[in-house]
Amino acid sequence: MKMIWIVAFVLGTLFSVTTQAQTKSRSKQPAGLQTIKLEDLKKEVYAMADPHFNGRGAGTIDELKASVWFAERMREVGIAPAGDDGTYFQFFSMQRHRISSSSSISIGGRNLKLWSDVLITQVAPAQVSAPVVYLGDAYKIDFNTLNVQGKAVAVKVVPDGINRNVSLPEWRYNRLVMNKYGNELLNKGAAAVIFISDEYGEQAWPYAMENLILGSFANEGANLPPTPKTPVLWLHSNASQWIKKEGLVLNASLMLESFTYPSVNIIGKVEGSDPILSKEYIVLSGHPDAHGIRNVIGNDSVYHGADDNVSVNVAMLATARALKKYPGKRSALLVIHGAEERGLIGSRYFTSHPTVPLSSMVAVLNGDMIGRNHPDSAALLGSQAPHRSSSDLVNMAMEANAEGPQFKLDTLWDKPTHVEGWFFRSDHLPYARLNIPSLMYTTLLHPDYHTPQDNAQNIEYEKLLKMTQWIYRTAWKVVNADRRPALEPNFKLER
Repeated sequence: MKMIWIVAFVLGTLFSVTTQAQTKSRSKQPAGLQTIKLEDLKKEVYAMADPHFNGRGAGTIDELKASVWFAERMREVGIAPAGDDGTYFQFFSMQRHRISSSSSISIGGRNLKLWSDVLITQVAPAQVSAPVVYLGDAYKIDFNTLNVQGKAVAVKVVPDGINRNVSLPEWRYNRLVMNKYGNELLNKGAAAVIFISDEYGEQAWPYAMENLILGSFANEGANLPPTPKTPVLWLHSNASQWIKKEGLVLNASLMLESFTYPSVNIIGKVEGSDPILSKEYIVLSGHPDAHGIRNVIGNDSVYHGADDNVSVNVAMLATARALKKYPGKRSALLVIHGAEERGLIGSRYFTSHPTVPLSSMVAVLNGDMIGRNHPDSAALLGSQAPHRSSSDLVNMAMEANAEGPQFKLDTLWDKPTHVEGWFFRSDHLPYARLNIPSLMYTTLLHPDYHTPQDNAQNIEYEKLLKMTQWIYRTAWKVVNADRRPALEPNFKLER
């Protein structure tokens, strides 16, 4: 009987401890978690990434249509408008500069057709007449003894020493080559730089061409029209057969044309329950635009942008919806920033023209691509120095991960030495530069990044659900914390 009693006592104790642990675990489950459903996320991804929106290119009617669609979803779930004039919208304009078709380039009397015969990588006006000097393979150049002042310098591109292990290498190859060789030639006084394409440059030509034809974008009034610059040109590889001839002269007349395009931020508000803390906001951030219609890859030309960045938009909508049904003490501001892909233009505009005081924004939870890759991995950018703006905010996000999805977190992408420099490429950046504690949630890049294959069918919805739950758990901690997340002492972004 004594043994039976001891066994019963031990089992009872274990049951009591287990019950207490389960009760404690359940106490960490915020009520709004039950409102976040996989079927809702999937339905909304398919709708916003639908081909009907033609890839939602920034500055196009398609971006505006998708923004209206998203605002209607906000209205349906009771999120209040917080844009301009009592609407969900904050319209802004962006400037585009591109090389005019009236520009002309000739070498030795040979007229070169823009974009098919020659690429122009500097979006700036230029008037150049200069003798051409051919230096051969780029890696053989002795920069210590080089004298090319006033010359149009032609070099044969070689891939040696150029790191193509980056995202979108075809898009970025001309910049990688420029950083390796071109800047030093400009420093030596070259009147123009002419790169003769290598094999990879030929492969990258159509991708580079589409980006270069687009030109450059900026917030309206943020910059004056580009000033004259030394032209940097690319020729096809067969140009090496004729450009070696002595006595050739480059004549280039490059002119710009400029346009103004509309874009829009979509802004909604969920009121907090505390009469004092409700005057403070957590910002839930995404972006509606993708890359529109571009060159064909895999029999498709619509760049749907399902992961980049519809996955985030629907996650932030679900988070705001949960906070609407089960309010926290602080309020939430849902901001979907227009024209992110053109250079964070919408987030730069909003932080310059906020619809609530910047001082009332206690934290920014931004996301970029949260629906792909290994089911148990993710990354949190802004969690490590020097990008860490608030240890308090990071700790909340880490606790939320431990209590919920328990992702194994990649720490490499948040380092300043990472080749992608991705911390500086998404919409949290303008906030972080203003010393507002900021984080970026991501499941990192994949081969379908900025291609038509980034579509709704390829999203991993179970993972998207877990990422959404993580974001919501973090938001719940922030909106209910006794004090706002403290800024890291002496925090300042150097880049």
